[in-house]
Formats: sequence, C-alpha cells, structure tokens
Amino acid sequence: MTLHYTAPLDEMRFTLNDVLDIPTFWQNTPKLNHVDMDTVNLILDEMAKFATEKLLPLNQSGDDEGAVFLGDGKVATPSGFREAFKQYSEAGWIGLGGDVKYGGQGMPKTVTMLTEEMLFSTNQSFALYPNLTVGASLCLLGSASEEQKNTYLEKLYSGAWSGTMCLTEAHAGTDLGMIKTKATPRQDGSFTITGTKIFITGGEHDLSENIIHLVLAKTPDAPSGSKGISLFIVPKFLVNADGSLGEHNGVQAGSIEHKMGIKASATCVMNFDGATGYMVGQPNTGLASMFIMMNYERVTMGLQGLGASVLAYQNACAYAKERLQGRSDAGIKNPDKSADSIIHHADVRRLLLNTKANSVAARTFAMYVAKHLDIAKFSDDKAEQAAANIKVALLTPIAKAFLTDKAFEATIDCQQVFGGHGYIKEWGMEQIVRDTRISQIYEGTNGIQSLDLLGRKVIKDDGMAMANFILEIHQASESLGDNTLKSTVQNACHIVQTLTDNLITAAKTDPNAINASAVNYLHATGYLCYAYMYVLIAKACEGKSDEFYVNKRKLADYFITHILPNLAAHADVAKAGSDSIMAFESEFF
Repeated sequence: MTLHYTAPLDEMRFTLNDVLDIPTFWQNTPKLNHVDMDTVNLILDEMAKFATEKLLPLNQSGDDEGAVFLGDGKVATPSGFREAFKQYSEAGWIGLGGDVKYGGQGMPKTVTMLTEEMLFSTNQSFALYPNLTVGASLCLLGSASEEQKNTYLEKLYSGAWSGTMCLTEAHAGTDLGMIKTKATPRQDGSFTITGTKIFITGGEHDLSENIIHLVLAKTPDAPSGSKGISLFIVPKFLVNADGSLGEHNGVQAGSIEHKMGIKASATCVMNFDGATGYMVGQPNTGLASMFIMMNYERVTMGLQGLGASVLAYQNACAYAKERLQGRSDAGIKNPDKSADSIIHHADVRRLLLNTKANSVAARTFAMYVAKHLDIAKFSDDKAEQAAANIKVALLTPIAKAFLTDKAFEATIDCQQVFGGHGYIKEWGMEQIVRDTRISQIYEGTNGIQSLDLLGRKVIKDDGMAMANFILEIHQASESLGDNTLKSTVQNACHIVQTLTDNLITAAKTDPNAINASAVNYLHATGYLCYAYMYVLIAKACEGKSDEFYVNKRKLADYFITHILPNLAAHADVAKAGSDSIMAFESEFF
C-alpha cells in the first residue's frame, strides 16, 4: 500500500492568521516587514507540491534501500535522493531562512517551520540532510568570522555544499566535557584535528560536492570539562583561496550505523586523522557557539514528531472509513453492507482524536515558540529580545520533548487503528513508528530535556520564568466566553504552579529530587502548554459559525475532557519524590 498525504495548509494558515496573527508581527518588525502572507502562501503551496510529489514517493523505497556504505569512506543514498536533493537545492529551499547577505532568502522561523513540518511528514530521512546544513549555517552565522561566513555560507545555502554537527563520541554523549578529539595548533593558524565522532547525521553521502563538518574538540591547553571545548570547521575537501575545492582533507567515514528507522539517512562514524580545521570564534567557546543553533534545532525535532503524526493520522483516518468490522453501537450505519466502518466505533475515534487534538496543539505551540525565536533574532527592542530569549530557553525543552513524546504515541495509536495490517510493512505504518522513535533520542534525549527544564530553567531562577508564563496563560483565559474551558485551564495553572513551588523546595534538601521528578514535570507543563494553545484557538473561533471553526471548538472540548486530565496524574507522580526510586541497592537491578 502507498501512503497518501495532503498538506494541512488550511490548518497552517489558521494558526498563522487566526490564532497567533503572525502577519501583523511581521509587518510590525522592521527586519521582517518584507514578509507577507501572499509570499508565504506561495511558499507553502510550492513546498506542499514538492513534498507530496517528490519526497513522499521516495519514503518507503528509501527505507527499503537505505543508505549504503560502499567502503573507502564512501556512502550512497537511495535511488532518487540525489535528484530530489538537486531539485530541492536549486529551488532555494535550504537557504529559505538564510541571511540575505550571504545568499539566503531571509524568511523567519515562523515560515520555515511550516515547510519543515511538510518535509518530515513526507520523508523523515530526506529531511535530515538539509536540516543539518541549516543547523551548521546557523552556527556559522552566529559565531564565525566574516571571512569564514563569506567562504562557506553561500555554498551551504545553495546546497552545493552540505553541513554536519560533530559532537558525540563513543564515550561522550550527553557529557560533552569528556570528549577526546584533539585540536593541535599549527603555525599558520589552522589546527590538526584528530579523533572519532559517532552518530553523525549526513557525515558522508553523495548529495553535494563538499561536506563542511563543525567539530567539537579540545586544544592542548584547554581547561578540563565542558569549559575547554572549542569549535572547528573541518571541510571534507579543503577550500582554495578562490573558493574552488582543493585536496581531500584527513576526514573520512569509517562506517554507517544500521538503525531501527530513518534508514535512508546516513548516520556515520567519522574519523578525523590529522585533518585540517579552522577555529570558529574564540578558544573554549565551542558549546556556546553550538547552543546558538540548538534552540532552533530542538524545535525542529518537535516538528519531526508533528510531521510524522500528521502523516499517520491522515492514513489512519482513511483506513478507518474504509475498514468494515462489526456494527456501530448506536445502530446500523451501512445497511447495504455486511458491517459498518470502524470510524463509527468510539474507541477508534479515541485513537484518532488523541492524535488530532495533540497535533493541532503541537503546531500552534511550535509556532508560538518560533514567534519568540523570531523576536529574539529580529527585534530592535533590547528588552523585548531579552524577554523572548528567556521564554525560548524555558519552552524549548518542552517543544522538543513533549512534542516528540506525544507524536510517538500518536504514531502507535494510528498504527493500532490498522490492527494487524499496521504491523505489516506494506501498509507503511510501522515505518512511521520506526522513523519517529529517534526524535525522542537525538538532539538531547527527552530525559535530558526534562532535566534541562526543571534543573536549569526552573529551579536555577527560583521559578520566575515559569511563574510569569503561567500568569500569561491564566490572564489569557480570563477573557474566554467558555467558562468550562476557562475554569479547567486555570485549575491546570494552579496545579503546575503548586508543583513548581513544591519541587523548588524539595530540591534544596533532596539531591535526587530533580532527576526523579523531571520527566513528569515536563509532561505536566507540556499539557499546560497545549491547554494554553486551545485557549488561543478558542478565542480565534469565537463568533464564527463555519464548520472549520465549530470543529476546532469541539476539539478543545475533547482536549480538556479526555487529554488534559493527564496533567494532574503527572503532577502527582512528580510530587512523589525520589525515595521509592532510590530505595533499592544497585545490586537489585
């Protein structure tokens, strides 16, 4: 069976225009007032066409064929990927959000996130190749010298060259302070880079003529731990003074990983054997340079989950309407057939509505975070920028972890709609599940995101940023005409604020409090964020009688009655503390 996909353009435009009024934000921000809805509509239409016609047909075949390690450091991508990447690059998609000074198109994250959603809906493996290039470009734009920007950015935006981010080593994943890759200075100002990196997405492939690796390494005199990490540009082919490609650098893929999913994406072991590297920024500032792009990348991983759940939902809905099994509990719906379609069964609707309700909230929340990323980047008001940066820092771990956790659940629920067929490869649902699983793991596992939220973003500032955000939600709900939605959301605000206060207190005396409660705390706050989005959605629908808006209000009702109650359960578990977790001796396990 072939998966089908229709880009949810009406949903995207509803979020842009009705819910968050993003066009007004663009026009009121001088650095963004070149962006208008007519242009954005054209962008969305063209990406919908490209993703549906070019990428979706390569999704299952790419999974079957996979990326292949050819030996001698070479990797082949699946059939059709090179042509699709060429077309994608030539159309300017990689540079859509790039700086116009270096050949980009200057579109904000509030535009590019919607194109990213469509990419991830139709081909998660393909999406990762340009996505890593975008990430590397963001890092260079924020930290590189003007000479480095002029050398690399235009080529990266055009797709002639691609980029990677080389952080992880076999012994150093989350704890990057343990990395062993060495950067030895040379007399000409370059460095000799020696070491091995693992899990490098797009570390080697046949899609572009050069690959620009951004590598974390330590110089001989570097301080210990994460404070001693520097960032280096290590091209696959050295770049001559005139911009042409020179000799092959001392970097090569040693192998590729054989993975559960995203099989068409080359995940490489990269060996740096005396390679030539060029420092980005100042010594020992590598992590700071990386984190310039991390907020963008982590929100993008949330979009991977969203895209996957949209694809899964559309195909599960189509199957539920066609599959005949049993009779409806409310009476026969198809008297001319031997059974009714399973869409009439309440439990099947539960699976589909969970997916739909969470997906609508996820898109709105991702756009809300993207708006604040754009404020932080483009606003001329320093106070506004500072406030946006605080909010982005607070919400990014939620945007990454909660969106991908709920999305993985959604892919499983939609697979469940298919029954046994969902487990069979030909139907395509099991691939969606496999591909989406990685979104909870890379760019910082969701457990690490939870620790970042509670430990670094909440407890370190004594809960001030979270308290301000909860107050914003409470105040937004005050003007709701729907008293049930208002009272339910305000009660959720109270639960999360109380939980936050309790955990701040607990962390002062219990060294395990943060680690024991972080995941459940993130999920409680994630549900509150989604509830906030339904407050904004409900406001956008007030006084509108079209079926589209009526159904949005019905979806808000479903969310607060069937999904939001999970918030209180997660809060209860978070409050339970660490005692029962740490009561066992290590030998028990």
